[in-house]
Amino acid sequence: MAEFVKIYPENPNPKAIKQVVDVLKRGGLIIYPTDTVYGLGCDITNHKALERVAQIKGVKLDKANFSFVCYDLSNLSDYVKQIDTSTFKILKRALPGPYTFILPGAKTLPPAFKKKKTVGIRVPDNSIALEIVRVLGNPIISTSIHDDDEILEYTTDPELILEKWDKLVDLVVDGGYGDNEPSTIIDLSEDEPLIIREGKGSLEIF
Repeated sequence: MAEFVKIYPENPNPKAIKQVVDVLKRGGLIIYPTDTVYGLGCDITNHKALERVAQIKGVKLDKANFSFVCYDLSNLSDYVKQIDTSTFKILKRALPGPYTFILPGAKTLPPAFKKKKTVGIRVPDNSIALEIVRVLGNPIISTSIHDDDEILEYTTDPELILEKWDKLVDLVVDGGYGDNEPSTIIDLSEDEPLIIREGKGSLEIF
């Protein structure tokens, strides 16, 4: 049975956040709100947990494209190669927000991601997700929870999410109704920004 924790986005309760972080530190899997769809995540430094997520998604870990949810851009150099000023300005303008940016991966990536040439970076405009990452002290991965039969309530209503994912994850955060539109993915690993997927978030800022 997964734990079910209600957290209000206006003022995330530190005790509830700590409960989520404790699960992550133990190698647990969580489902949590972002500024787009609910995400399935774990601590990026926990190899076993990452393998569990990959298994749920039906992919091999070294082939998986998980995004890193970061608190802000201050520790970017731990995961991303040196980026130029214009790229940094784009990130600064768009984040926090409903975007995933593909950036060249650094040599200091956690072991599971060592072979990755690029890494997806997210700083969602959601206080619950950001507080979880801040208190944990490093990013969590994010992969959206899609529903095979496209019943959208299963991906937006936390109680139905719990019902469906109860045996697969260790904790579900109820942060209110989620969105059903994914993030916009922009590849900044080459010379020109490239739109990979148009989702939530205006493209006009680019």
